[in-house]
Amino acid sequence: MRLKYYGTGAAEGIPGLFCDCDVCNYARAHRGKDIRTRSQAAIDDKLLIDFPPDTYMHVLYGGLNLSKIHSCIVTHNHSDHLYPADIEMRRNGFAYPEVDSPLTFYCSPKTSEGIKEMLQKYELEKQNRVLCEVIEPYRPYNIEGYTVIALEANHDQRCEPYFYIISDGKSSMVYGNDTGYFPDRAWEYLENNKIVFSYVSLDCTAMDLKGWRNHHMSLDVCAEVKERLVSIGCADKNTIWCIHHFSHNGLLNHSKLEEAAASYGFLVSYDGMEVEF
Repeated sequence: MRLKYYGTGAAEGIPGLFCDCDVCNYARAHRGKDIRTRSQAAIDDKLLIDFPPDTYMHVLYGGLNLSKIHSCIVTHNHSDHLYPADIEMRRNGFAYPEVDSPLTFYCSPKTSEGIKEMLQKYELEKQNRVLCEVIEPYRPYNIEGYTVIALEANHDQRCEPYFYIISDGKSSMVYGNDTGYFPDRAWEYLENNKIVFSYVSLDCTAMDLKGWRNHHMSLDVCAEVKERLVSIGCADKNTIWCIHHFSHNGLLNHSKLEEAAASYGFLVSYDGMEVEF
């Protein structure tokens, strides 16, 4: 599988829209890997993960071609991961896709509400332009030829947040943004099924601050997740480890974060980064 990170920032992005902190000013001056748009990724240019307000930015500058993508799994309904207003742009008269096939969103019941509101308002389902499928945690689904399993995330429970296991039959990965240290039920599932992951991508919103365990993680807690995944047989010496979803509140620019992450054996994602595994 090939994963491309289109965006790797938290809700504010880096630089933050209204922010004048040192991290944001450094990003404005140095640009490159220090510029972080809101988090979004895609697997093999087929399976999209999240639909943030920066999706159009990723189309313009990241090479994302939404006319070729027909499935999107959504972690939760916070606006930096789901921006329903842009779904209207797929309706008749606004878009002329080469293949008249709908874009289907897959998500939790609560997250589906905003999507379904747009479907009803603009008759997108009736036009066969956008569909929404509610998926249950811990149940495998076949989406675009991948086995996708949603796990419950340690995040804002009001939006029924998920993180995901994705497998193509040869490789398997965890995509874990917007979760703190995994909840007990997720660990129970992982321990019982013992999927060996080729790639693990973990939320590290707090960068090298210490002790962030709830809602988001810091680097030291990501290392705890790594250690536990290895100990239960879900990772081995060939597993690739990466952190993503960063806030300027973590106080590090990209190069400094790379130095901190290397001591734990983690890569540091950046906008436009691609990884094959």
